[in-house]
Amino acid sequence: MAEKYRPLQLAEHVGQPLGTSSWIALDQTRINEFAHCTLDDQWIHVDVERAAKESPFGGTVAHGYLTLALLAPTTMEVVMGRVQASSALNYGIEKVRFLAPVRAGKRVRNHIKVTGVEDKGNGRVLVTCENTFEIEGETKPAVIATTLAMLME
Repeated sequence: MAEKYRPLQLAEHVGQPLGTSSWIALDQTRINEFAHCTLDDQWIHVDVERAAKESPFGGTVAHGYLTLALLAPTTMEVVMGRVQASSALNYGIEKVRFLAPVRAGKRVRNHIKVTGVEDKGNGRVLVTCENTFEIEGETKPAVIATTLAMLME
């Protein structure tokens, strides 16, 4: 088991990887559910037959925002697995870049690196992380996002 840090101790690890999440499959069922929930039912995401014929990717692809939505569970898995905090709140996203499409059926995982730690007082620590979503078997990542989380000791 990896060592657990208090939130402020993360300052000693700025610029270093914090960890990598488990793989998450972005299969057609998950893509369809996301399309239903967000009302984003563009054919490139949900029309398997048309996408096989017309898409430059040879089939359907996951929504970029579906991959981005995986920030929450993957961050909880990695950060709360490594940090002793009573709670963590999403504080925002500084920057997001969608670099490569995720074809239906592929798996992604989040590599998290600590890039900043700021003591906000009263047991609150603002942690900035770089999140890189790797696509299994591919060299280019799907998403790179800089996020902020408020950790409470």
